[in-house]
Amino acid sequence: MIIGHVDTLQLAGLPGVLLAILSRPDCALSALQHRDDGRWQPEGEDWYCTIGPAMTQPGSQRHTEYHNDWLDIQLMLDGEEEINADPLPQVHPDFVEKKPDLFIVPSPHLTQSIRLLPGYFAVLFPGEPHQALCAVGQPAGVRKAVFKIPRTLISENM
Repeated sequence: MIIGHVDTLQLAGLPGVLLAILSRPDCALSALQHRDDGRWQPEGEDWYCTIGPAMTQPGSQRHTEYHNDWLDIQLMLDGEEEINADPLPQVHPDFVEKKPDLFIVPSPHLTQSIRLLPGYFAVLFPGEPHQALCAVGQPAGVRKAVFKIPRTLISENM
């Protein structure tokens, strides 16, 4: 798990491939804030980004998930959320795969809480459980960009 802000990408300790993606002009905060909602995949790239609104909920109402094949970069564009997470994988063959590469953790052990404000991001690696869209105070609307980076892209460039 890596946490950072787009204004200080060089200090975040990102692997080179992630730094290159987030440093692209079309991935700048203002560019993403002005992009239409929906899935965006630059031509010739293996990764994609989904941009859109969501509602936060109390953490007790949010599910905890992890991915095997994809890394998430969750970047807040507008609003505020808390992400509960843990850097230790909690992978188990009996966990339910809700949809392709989205596994639900029934009894998560989450030791970290991350607050995302506009411009802040969290990198969640394959196997790391995370509970996103947790309300900070009262439930509220947010708009965020979620980058999906294939595991192979990371492992080939490390």
